[in-house]
Amino acid sequence: MKRIKVDLKERSYEILIGTGVLSKLENALKKLKLGKVAIVVSNPTVNRLHGNLLSEALKGLGLGLYFEEVPDTEESKSSKQCLKLVERFADLDKGRGIFVIAFGGGVIGDLAGFCASVYRRGVPYIQIPSTLLAQVDSSIGGKVAIDLPCGKNLIGSFYQPRLVLSDINLLSSLNPAQIKQALGEIIKYAVIADKRLFGFLEKELNGILQLKPKKLISVIETCAQIKAGIVEQDETDNKDKRIILNFGHTTGHALEAASSYSQACPHGDAVALGMLVACEIAKQLKMTSAKTAQRIETLIVKAGLPSKISGLKLGNILKAQAHDKKFSNGKNRFVLPVRIGKVVVRENVPEAVIVKAIKSRMS
Repeated sequence: MKRIKVDLKERSYEILIGTGVLSKLENALKKLKLGKVAIVVSNPTVNRLHGNLLSEALKGLGLGLYFEEVPDTEESKSSKQCLKLVERFADLDKGRGIFVIAFGGGVIGDLAGFCASVYRRGVPYIQIPSTLLAQVDSSIGGKVAIDLPCGKNLIGSFYQPRLVLSDINLLSSLNPAQIKQALGEIIKYAVIADKRLFGFLEKELNGILQLKPKKLISVIETCAQIKAGIVEQDETDNKDKRIILNFGHTTGHALEAASSYSQACPHGDAVALGMLVACEIAKQLKMTSAKTAQRIETLIVKAGLPSKISGLKLGNILKAQAHDKKFSNGKNRFVLPVRIGKVVVRENVPEAVIVKAIKSRMS
């Protein structure tokens, strides 16, 4: 089992990574002393496949245990679903002291974490991510949010979990398409911070796609270490350090919003396309070489992720992008690659450059 500490003083927590680490949950919760009632927020698929395993892991604690299911779609990150869930927290709480377990992918983690952050001005929660995408990225760092129709994650909090437990066994039920969605974020981490990870992905991509445990644990650990280090420096995203985690997300989130958060453009696809748009901008601004951009594109295509935007209108993409949270005081902000392992933040990129970059990626 791998342990990574996210050092945030009184908000510090551990990330546990390995095969079968769900069995460590009982001892971890005994130490944390989070509450007497556990509300597990999950989706029907995860609950059906793994709910009994989680119940078994918790049975020695004598907790009141309740499972609340929400649909496994981005649409679940809505104000309506949030209010419904918070009202359920109140129904089950009754002064007994609740804590929340986010048991699912990124949608579940964002929704459950946000609801935990606002109910009674904050109740404890832990993350047990069941997808590779959530294990490498969204379960770590304390950004929790719901969406508005005009943009993704526009209502949110910085609210750290008390524990993140990434059990590789939970990934066995994922299909190849779900694994590919994680690769967008994994490639992002390699580009922004770790050229050795990028080389590892170039050589070992098939092993990751085949869910080989040693390779998976290595990738998850590396991504978690990178994100933990960045979050420790800039927990609330106000020191211009954490923003590099948004490489590919400026245009990526706009693509998701422009597609109405449908499966026509899932998150991993959107991030991959957003990274390629960022590469095109960086090339136009002479900040990166054509060779670097091509190397990134080659890995994205090898991972089975798209290299062309399809089915969306340029105007809708630009409109959604204008709502991006990274834009400040009317200035756009893009995370742009310089070389593998190094990115920079550039403000006020000329609109003509942005439009040309997006157009170059439209089919």
